Amino acid sequence: MLSVVIIKTEQEGRLKMQEKDLVIRFYNSIEEEERLEGKHGKIEFDTTMKYIHDFLKPGMRVLEIGAGTGRYSLALAREGYEVDSVELVEHNIEVFQSKLREDDRVNVIQGNAMDLSMFSNEIFDMTLSLGPMYHLFDEKKKRKALEEAIRVTKKGGLIFVAYCMNEATLIQYCFQKGTIWEDMKKGLISEDFHWIANENDAFALMRPEEIMDLTREYSVQRLKLIATDGATRYMDDIVDAMSEEMFELYFKYHLSVCERKDLIGASNHTLDILRRL
Repeated sequence: MLSVVIIKTEQEGRLKMQEKDLVIRFYNSIEEEERLEGKHGKIEFDTTMKYIHDFLKPGMRVLEIGAGTGRYSLALAREGYEVDSVELVEHNIEVFQSKLREDDRVNVIQGNAMDLSMFSNEIFDMTLSLGPMYHLFDEKKKRKALEEAIRVTKKGGLIFVAYCMNEATLIQYCFQKGTIWEDMKKGLISEDFHWIANENDAFALMRPEEIMDLTREYSVQRLKLIATDGATRYMDDIVDAMSEEMFELYFKYHLSVCERKDLIGASNHTLDILRRL
């Protein structure tokens, strides 16, 4: 039985309006629903779902934080899982609502990743945070979002956290588009070629060692760190033009290398899979 709840949390009220507006404007300006639909987006979605299924068991209760337009939440609900979905952006919630069916066991709540006070401690078997870390620039905010995801997850439960990565962005946007010199002059890139977050950014960029550092102090065990799209976004057009047979072979190749440590940092997106201890 579906339900949609709009909760304006206290933490959400304290979000800087400029920061919040950037996220809202970004998702109002793109077709988030289409991002995972093309062949190149399907690699990210299917890889993420593959690893979710590796750990998912019948009867598990699932939370998705930053659920967007509901692609993952609805897929899991229609497999029979009870899903709670938290999403900040009202436009995304409206699209999500438009896809809900009466028999979908999904609760959709408007809120943000840094305040999950609508949920008690240790109630979810699996917590998915597949978007919030993309947009949290401050270290304290990243930690708060991670702490909340851990808090609501049962001991022994799984936490999946997705990140946007630094190297792919520098290569595909700064070098390929020729803005690297201008960006360096503006002080947007550090001496070791790390993008420096600023108030006009929509995305926070990470490196694998920063993901390790972020989780080090928490009572979690890292099970896997996955390159969810690997080389795919470097050749979107080529992947999209593949025959079904070639695409199936490419996906098989991708899964065979997506856990290789030497390739993870070059992916556009990564997925950190943690177990709460």
